[in-house]
Amino acid sequence: MEEINDIEKQNPVSLENVIKPVPPPKVTRQQSNARLSTILLDQGLLTVYKRLFVISLSLNIIGLVFAAIGIFEYAKKRATLFSIANILALVLCRSELFLRFLYWLAVNALGRRWVPLKIKTATTSFLQCLGGIHSGCGVSAILWLVFSLVLTLINSENTSKEIIVVAFAILSLLIFSALAAFPLVRHLHHNVFERTHRYAGWLALSLLWAFIILTFSYDPTSKTYKTLIHSNLFKHQEFWFTLAITLLIIIPWITVRRVPVKVTAPSGHASILKFEGGVKAGVFGRISPSPFSEWHAFGIISDGKKEHMMLAGAVGDYTRSLVSNPPSHIWVRTVHFAGLPYLINMYDRVLVVATGSGICVFLSFLLQDCPADICLIWVAKKVEENFGTEIKDMVSGYSKDKVIVHDTAVLGRPNVSNMSVETAKRWKAEVVIVTSNPEGSRDVVNACKGAGIPAFGPIWDS
Repeated sequence: MEEINDIEKQNPVSLENVIKPVPPPKVTRQQSNARLSTILLDQGLLTVYKRLFVISLSLNIIGLVFAAIGIFEYAKKRATLFSIANILALVLCRSELFLRFLYWLAVNALGRRWVPLKIKTATTSFLQCLGGIHSGCGVSAILWLVFSLVLTLINSENTSKEIIVVAFAILSLLIFSALAAFPLVRHLHHNVFERTHRYAGWLALSLLWAFIILTFSYDPTSKTYKTLIHSNLFKHQEFWFTLAITLLIIIPWITVRRVPVKVTAPSGHASILKFEGGVKAGVFGRISPSPFSEWHAFGIISDGKKEHMMLAGAVGDYTRSLVSNPPSHIWVRTVHFAGLPYLINMYDRVLVVATGSGICVFLSFLLQDCPADICLIWVAKKVEENFGTEIKDMVSGYSKDKVIVHDTAVLGRPNVSNMSVETAKRWKAEVVIVTSNPEGSRDVVNACKGAGIPAFGPIWDS
């Protein structure tokens, strides 16, 4: 610990210190604007997310052009199928069950010493930025459906008005969802985005089933609808793709439960929610006051045995209500999803950097056996007062030579970027994982990459 302690001449604060209360700083409009600017504008033009978006969209546009000029006849005849295939791809990229499997597969296949570090970091970047494919396929699904409708209207004598109306309704819902997902709308009005995506998506899926049934039961010769025989329906790829989409969407909702929860608030800044059942390190959980309202994701803290908990910073209306009016029961999704921290298991030596309540995503790695050797930097204000004795004890129980706790109420605000770079070098970390606010995450990631150290943090354009 002595070797690491002198970084930036900032000694880690003793976890036993009791700090006098200091009023929390007010968030100014300028700070809020800076945060939004970081999220929307300061992401760079060539991020992995944007590259995946461009690649997925470009491949679809090439296919569309070839179909339009007659080179790709199969796509021209099955344009609707290509639209549905893109919807399936975008749903897969956001399916928590499918992603949990992908993350598990990556860790088990690549979490070996002989696997080159570049392959591990490339895989981490790809998995973290699958949202780029999600967005690219979303736009592509709209383009293919427009193309299909144009062809249908040109040959309108071979279809029915009902089929055209349903197709236009699906197109309208897809466009509406895409507009709601535009970054500015998504970050300024997140609840609007979430509910629009959910309810428009459900309605579009219902209409897609209506479209499938109408399309394959319509006889253009007699211009009537015939009884749809199951065996005939099963022959069409559109049916199986739509069935897969439906199952992927339904499965997470089947796992929704109202469960007892014990909520404690060590301060007005955060609450701790405790649930029954141990959980593996590196996963997140979702909670909600109502299954049909907004869902909130938090990192899960668990020793993997009898219980797990979440640390919720009081930064919004709902999380503040957990402090002021703690519930006895809460809605959860019992299927937990993997995130960036889960991929820590793929590396040998990792530096994790957290500010404030961001510590929650890393604490399970301190409590459970982990294949990676971990060093922790935690920058927070008034550790015990704001986060409670239990959180403090979890951190203090870890190897002293692998923990740096910087209490800003005592030592002031540190240069977290420099601290991270210097610690990563001394620790000989293969990779740095950071969880902070947009500006903090960006600065640490850029500083580490500038020093030749692979680094990852939350992405804000997905």
